[in-house]
Amino acid sequence: MTPVSFACILIGVLLNASAQLLLKAGVNAVGAFAFTRANIVPVGLKLIAQIPVIAGLVCYAASLMVWIMGLSRVDVSIAYPMLSLGYVVNALLAALFFGEALTLQRSAGILIILLGVYVLARSGG
Repeated sequence: MTPVSFACILIGVLLNASAQLLLKAGVNAVGAFAFTRANIVPVGLKLIAQIPVIAGLVCYAASLMVWIMGLSRVDVSIAYPMLSLGYVVNALLAALFFGEALTLQRSAGILIILLGVYVLARSGG
């Protein structure tokens, strides 16, 4: 995998991870809600009024564009598993920003993911 190819994939993953964190921040501002027919519109309006939700959607759109550029350069069998790096980023930043637990099991999973991504990146494509 060339540095440019890896950069496209990594930027796509980071934008996608950023989108998740921003959406979480926006949902946290609205609070927990039931998904019912009666509150689809009121909750939807509250969510779309949240700056983090809007920013998260922009990050998703940008990640899609960068991801497509990456897919044009890298085999999907190599690129797609790289999405697991998003879990690593999200787990670490969710612990930092949202106080989510980073347990020993989650940490072990992160290390396994990183090892798997390293092996995949070295395999070519």
